[in-house]
Amino acid sequence: MDSVKHFLQFKDFTRAEFDHLFARSRWIKGQFKSYRKYWPLSDRTLVMIFEKASTRTRLSFEAGMQQLGGSAIYLNSRDSQLQRGESVEDAAQVISRMSDVVMIRTFEQAMIERFAAHSRVPVINGLTNEYHPCQIVADIFTFIEHRGPIQGKTVAWIGDSNNVCNTWLQAAEVLDFNVHVSTPPGYEVEPARAGLYGTDHFEFYADPMEAARGADLVTTDVWTSMGFEAENDERRRHFADWQVDVDMMRAAGRESLFMHCLPVHRGEEVEAAVIDGGQSVVWDEAENRMHTQKALLEYLLLGRVETPESK
Repeated sequence: MDSVKHFLQFKDFTRAEFDHLFARSRWIKGQFKSYRKYWPLSDRTLVMIFEKASTRTRLSFEAGMQQLGGSAIYLNSRDSQLQRGESVEDAAQVISRMSDVVMIRTFEQAMIERFAAHSRVPVINGLTNEYHPCQIVADIFTFIEHRGPIQGKTVAWIGDSNNVCNTWLQAAEVLDFNVHVSTPPGYEVEPARAGLYGTDHFEFYADPMEAARGADLVTTDVWTSMGFEAENDERRRHFADWQVDVDMMRAAGRESLFMHCLPVHRGEEVEAAVIDGGQSVVWDEAENRMHTQKALLEYLLLGRVETPESK
């Protein structure tokens, strides 16, 4: 099973592989926008396992798989034997014999790593406490659509050093751009948790305004991620000065983009005038989850498919 290709962290793929995914995403999105049928995954089945609630992940994977001609099956851990004590390893053996690819949205990264180690088919990380690689693939593709290559650019992460932040840091290493991170005291990046062991692409700023100054992209997430709801009131107090507002976007510059992985709490992590303003590309970003994941599914199941333009 070691020969099976999985996508469990952003760093699982090389820069060349991501360049291919971005090219395929652009072509596949073009087919969708032109109402041209593209069914390379006819008779293939995606199993989606959810232990965490989801809107965008389920919709983007399920719709995307159907648009590629395949089918998608939704499994919630509450409705499966995983909730009743079946081991992850046994579940992986069974599920991977009845499907062609598996996407898992769960809590601990260790769970998805264990599942992949015993799976006969590719496994995709739909989100864990540590990483959210599919989101960052979509974010970078969205940046490329609007501003061109991300290499050498600067991304400002404002807020909690959560799974999305961790993945941005991995992406910077793979694709050669810079990340400015600003968090409140006590919420700093943990290098080991982010999968970093010394990097030239990450810089921490105590002042969020300085982190955003001159950045090509400013991005954030909710102050309280799933699983930390008991800390909500405390986090609101600690993060009050880390809201992305109009002044911060002005410091970033007129050409800077704003992103948010959604769902959003307007008036908390971002001012309504920013997410609803002209620099915001959050709706393109949300849609692009579907197109980039279609490219990912194609690559994991069929290998490298050349786009007509590149032949």
